[in-house]
Amino acid sequence: MSETDPIVNTEMRNEKSNHLHQFSTMDIIKLMNEEDDKVAGAVKHALPQIERVIDRAVEVMEKGGRLFYFGAGTSGRLGVLDASECPPTFGVSHDLVNGVIAGGDEALRYPIENAEDSKETGAADVRKHVSAEDMVIGIASSGRTPYVLGAMEAAFELEVSTGCVCCNVGTELAEMVGYPIEVPVGAEVVTGSTRLKAGTAQKMVLNMISTATMIKLGKVYRNLMVNVQASNEKLRKRAISIIQELTGVDETKAAYYSRQANGDARIATLMILLEIDANAAQSLLDQKNGHFPNAVKGFEVADGKRE
Repeated sequence: MSETDPIVNTEMRNEKSNHLHQFSTMDIIKLMNEEDDKVAGAVKHALPQIERVIDRAVEVMEKGGRLFYFGAGTSGRLGVLDASECPPTFGVSHDLVNGVIAGGDEALRYPIENAEDSKETGAADVRKHVSAEDMVIGIASSGRTPYVLGAMEAAFELEVSTGCVCCNVGTELAEMVGYPIEVPVGAEVVTGSTRLKAGTAQKMVLNMISTATMIKLGKVYRNLMVNVQASNEKLRKRAISIIQELTGVDETKAAYYSRQANGDARIATLMILLEIDANAAQSLLDQKNGHFPNAVKGFEVADGKRE
């Protein structure tokens, strides 16, 4: 998307799909695919805004704060999805990244469409969950959802850092937050169905926010999920594989140290590299605030290539 491209509201009709009911199956999905191609370009255009949000989120979390997403409908569900995937992927506590949806958890499965209409409810949810050291990001394709606007107003009163992800430009939501992200994807194939391009754009942006933030917080080393929690068989095998990659030991030895470290690949890796016990490895990590790359800095780490 260039600087001169016209901005099309997400609620406008898409001329390409005016006779959608007459399209063949292939014509429908070809048009959807063509429209989806525009999403990555819109997100690319917003990268500087996304960078600012991530850098601020890192600062907040380094000082003990948390990240909250507030949204309604599809936007709210995407926020909850992104938040819920952080603990198993990055081994962080369940309250570090949080998703709050208008209507509560029931709205994740069942539509409670009028839940988005109350500014008061959004404000009350912020006051219920958010503390002064946290960061709040409102997610709303239109940029004018009352629930999200109310949440941002309450966040402003708490003097917390605020951001947003919306798919229109110059919205009330973007103007009231400190760190706006605007991803104008244009009219949907089905008019107003912002679970399509807008939802895809929001998912891409949230992936970037959570993933890059966790990388900057030291939850990833090289491109490995070193902080993954071995809570099932698949993740136990992944932890063992990570230990092998970083230390060069065989699978048997990696599995032994993984058990000694209760499945924590970081602890096991430090035990092997530094020839220390699990308690000493944990103490070192604690000194580095859980930042694994800082904990291994200066020590010989395998190059990740195994026969």
